Amino acid sequence: MSRPVPSFARRSVPGRVPQRVPQRVMAAVAALVAAAVAAAVVGAQPAVASVAGPSLSPSLSPAAAWAPAATAKIHPGTMMYTAGAQCTGNFVFTDAAGHTYLGYAAHCAGTGSSTDTNGCQTASVPLGTKVDLTNDGNLASEGTIVGHGTLAYSSWITEHQLGTSNANTCAYNDLALVRIKAGDVSKVNPSVPFWGGPTGLDANGTAAGDRVWTYGNSSLRAGASPLSPHTGVSLGDQAADGGWSHPLYTVSPGIPGDSGSGFMTQGGKAVGVLSTLGLAPLPLSNNIGDLAHELAFAQQHSGIAGLKLVHGTEPFNPIL
Repeated sequence: MSRPVPSFARRSVPGRVPQRVPQRVMAAVAALVAAAVAAAVVGAQPAVASVAGPSLSPSLSPAAAWAPAATAKIHPGTMMYTAGAQCTGNFVFTDAAGHTYLGYAAHCAGTGSSTDTNGCQTASVPLGTKVDLTNDGNLASEGTIVGHGTLAYSSWITEHQLGTSNANTCAYNDLALVRIKAGDVSKVNPSVPFWGGPTGLDANGTAAGDRVWTYGNSSLRAGASPLSPHTGVSLGDQAADGGWSHPLYTVSPGIPGDSGSGFMTQGGKAVGVLSTLGLAPLPLSNNIGDLAHELAFAQQHSGIAGLKLVHGTEPFNPIL
């Protein structure tokens, strides 16, 4: 099991800044990782993915039901600010009552230190807490607010309520849902920027060498969207994790503020949520929580009837 360290939420509150690998070490390792991943991506990429163009037979949502993808203000990849912490939205969800949610990591609403990654032992802000949505936040401010929501579900809060004790669930179940304010739902599109999708839910996990695609939106990038799309490779699942976690490398690794962002596998299937950085035995790898496990837990215990993942309106296009 790789050793997870700091959560990737960025907080402006003193004492909430994630720990970092020393800069000189990070620079040296990052250069090696980038070269290794670039080579692995070329070698591991399926032949069909090397052809530019949308994936075949995608399962998409009707475009008329959502804001246009090109102009939508709220979407996967939107910045989410909770009590000073900035994270990235992963995917859009709906329920039987017609409410719309944007997902992110449960630790983004946690009140523990930056190294607290166990949801069964770490407290969170309460349900109903206001969350600001933006796309151009930076180190100085949240940027232009494009919408609001409230924390409607947290796996960490639910684990506390249930008295959960399973080690893998406590360590890797890291999903929260923010209910979008009714007046802002018209601004939502469920497509992942740049890549398109998701086209469904991947319930099979990842194998070593599998390609993955993501869109992180850390305020450290100050809203520079060309720096947000990433692709990489899975390092293979570990049996001890029970299917709850997938370690991987991306070019470049997720950084503070990318936390909560969604990952997709071949064909645009939603597979996971960015949670932690691994230092050993896999330096600068990222760990993502398995979305199929996390969503099943939420469907069983959240009290949100008919909770489901919404497919994008745009076809998945693995152009890198």
